[in-house]
Amino acid sequence: MAVEWTEDLSTDVALIDEQHKEIFRRVNNMLEACKTGKGKDAVSGMLLFMEEYVVSHFKAEEKAQREVAYPRYTQHKSMHDRFLEDVQDLKVKFEEEGPTLTMVLLTNKVVVDWLVQHIKKTDKEFGQYMKQFK
Repeated sequence: MAVEWTEDLSTDVALIDEQHKEIFRRVNNMLEACKTGKGKDAVSGMLLFMEEYVVSHFKAEEKAQREVAYPRYTQHKSMHDRFLEDVQDLKVKFEEEGPTLTMVLLTNKVVVDWLVQHIKKTDKEFGQYMKQFK
């Protein structure tokens, strides 16, 4: 099932929204690969992408928060740090167990669920805060 970008996910911060859309594209590529029996290879690629791209996305988001003295910065950064730990845990599990169906499903759940929930609540709150600076 594809993860659809909808306007209710928009933070109204162009750079952050574009980065979120790229993450959604990658997640959807992984989900599509899973439907066509290529999920095992896609999980490995997704974990590498999450390690690299999401780290740079989080840094950009956190930089924007520091620049405007966002009062929930520490809490927001903590959520990012925990997610990156979860990605590292997935990577270790993937290296230990290989590309099992369980691993594919777990990666989908951790990445997709966290992403959507984080954007809908936490990133949207930051977007609301940013409106005062426009």
